[in-house]
Formats: sequence, C-alpha cells, structure tokens
Amino acid sequence: MKRELIAAGLLLWAAAGPAGAVGSLVDVTVYDQTERRTLPVHRHEGRHYVVGKPGNEYQIRVRNRTGGDILSVVSVDGVNAVSGETAAWNQTGYVLGSHQGFAVMGWRKSLERVAAFFFTEHQNSYATRTGRPDNVGVIGVAVFRKKPDPEARIDQSPPRAEPPAPGAREDSPYPEPAGSGLAEGNASRAGDSASDRLHAPSPQTAKKSSSLGTGHGRSQASRVTYASFERATPGPEEVVAIHYDTYSNLVAMGVIRGPRIASPFPGQFVPDPR
Repeated sequence: MKRELIAAGLLLWAAAGPAGAVGSLVDVTVYDQTERRTLPVHRHEGRHYVVGKPGNEYQIRVRNRTGGDILSVVSVDGVNAVSGETAAWNQTGYVLGSHQGFAVMGWRKSLERVAAFFFTEHQNSYATRTGRPDNVGVIGVAVFRKKPDPEARIDQSPPRAEPPAPGAREDSPYPEPAGSGLAEGNASRAGDSASDRLHAPSPQTAKKSSSLGTGHGRSQASRVTYASFERATPGPEEVVAIHYDTYSNLVAMGVIRGPRIASPFPGQFVPDPR
C-alpha cells in the first residue's frame, strides 16, 4: 500500500459535469487562471483539444464522479505533476473522496507549494528543459478506484470437539486437532509489487511542430497531506487525455475550422437566382 497525496481544502462542484469536462469516472477540465474561464473542448478524430494562450497560467481541475475514493495520477507533457518523473501509471497522485474535486495548479514542490502551470513555447516547457520534449502538448489523468476493505464474516462452522486428554488411548473417538498452517488467501497482497508496475501506454503520434508546452512558473500555495491508498486494479480504470496547442496550430491541424474569408470575385458571370 502506497502513500499518496490527499488535498486539503477540496473544491466542490455541482453534481452535473461542468462545461468542457472530459471523462466518465472523473470530470477533467482545463481552467485558464489568467482569463478566469474554463477552456472549451474541441473533439477531433477521437481526441480532445483545448486552445492555450502563451503566458496564461492554468489549472487542471479533477472532480470525482463516483461514490468512493479514487486516485488520480496527473501528467503534463508526459511528466508526473507530483513527482517530476517521466509519467507512468504506477506513480503517485492525488486522492479524492466521493464527489470531491481539486484544482491541480502546478508542479508539486512540497506539501504546501507548487510551481504554476503556464502555457509557453515548446522549447521553454518544463519537459523540454529537463530533456523530455517528445510528449509536450498533452495533459493526462489516470484514474484508479480504491480496493474495498475486507468484509467481516461470522464463522458458521460446527463446533470442534475437544482434543483428547493426556494419556488417552490411540483409538480414542476424538478427532485429531486441526493443523496450524495458514489458510490460503490469508496473506495480504502487496499493492505495488514488481508484477503490478505497468508502464504508461505508448504515446499517440505527436505533432512534432507543436509550439505550445507547459512552463515551470511562480510559486503558489497549494496544501496537501499524505494518505494511504491501495488500488483495486493494477492498471487504471480510465485514462483521460486532453491535448492543447495554439489557436493557429489547431486550425492548421483541422481541429478548429478557421474563420470564413469572403472572396470578392468567386465567379465570372451573374447566375440566375434560385
């Protein structure tokens, strides 16, 4: 069982999913802190995209939609937002209670502070500056449910006869005493054994000319504490991915339809009206 982070001062949102949210077990939104608005999501060829503006600080807001505790492992540009490791599913993350939400405002520096996320040029991103430029331009949240606590059961087996008294004959009617070995399945399962450590999936083909990434910004207060959390499954039950880039790049990719530009000379002669 690993120690994960549990957020203090959790944000509470309405039961209905907020606009721009992605996910089923969780609602994930990207909130532009500079402009004070949730960024709209554009869907294209099975992926989700948001438009980022260079220089603007942003938050990743995660809301638990389930009735139990979950663990959300958050990655930005292929880097774990808590530990700074190259992101993988078996790493640390944030524990959220039933229907609770939390704003991940930056790279975790301590239990009290983060370095703010902000949109910046690809070469200035934290991932690129730490030698990991290949996955710049995507936000990820891997979601795990908590392993249920074992149920208490009443022993309904018939009472066992008393063992023979000292000096009893070998043909005594009393049965042999039960063995003292451990019953199968009694040993607790290690939550993070080597066999459970799954690597992150192969990254989707990235647009190499992407010009927007996430920087390592100013220090901000964001207090969390440690909590014990045992995952119900070795791999996540849901992975949310939100790609981001500049408006012009998303238009060039066909994610966003650009503005219609009227032509002053579309034809040669005057046609009849319909």
